[in-house]
Amino acid sequence: QVQLVESGGGLVQTGGSLRLSCAASGRTFSGYTMAWFRQAPGKEREFVAAIRWSGGSTSYGDSVKGRFTISRDNAKNTVHLQMNSLKSEDTAVYYCAAVERGWLPNTYNRYDYWGQGTQVTVSS
Repeated sequence: QVQLVESGGGLVQTGGSLRLSCAASGRTFSGYTMAWFRQAPGKEREFVAAIRWSGGSTSYGDSVKGRFTISRDNAKNTVHLQMNSLKSEDTAVYYCAAVERGWLPNTYNRYDYWGQGTQVTVSS
C-alpha cells in the first residue's frame, strides 16, 4: 500500500523560505512521477511541481518557476520542495502525489496517490 507523508509546513514571513518533504513507502517508485500540488481556501487544487523518480526530469507551475525547486533523495525515498522568496499567495495546503503512468502530468486528476497535506502560511 502506497503511503505518502508530508512534513515541513509552517508559518513564514514574506520573502522567507521553507522546505517540504514527502516520505514515500509501500512500493518501488522508480517508474513514478512524484508531484506537489497546493490548494488555498475556495480555490482549485493547483499544480506546483513534479519530478520523475528515475532520471530526475522536472516540471513547474508558472507561478513558482524560479522560486521553488523539487528534488528527490533516492536513498531515503523522499521528495523535497524547496520554496524560496515566498509570497502571501503561496499560502495553501501543500499535497504530495504520485502516479505511475504518464510523463510529469500537471493535473490533479491524473494522480493516484495522495498525502494528507501540510499547511504553509506566508504572512506579510
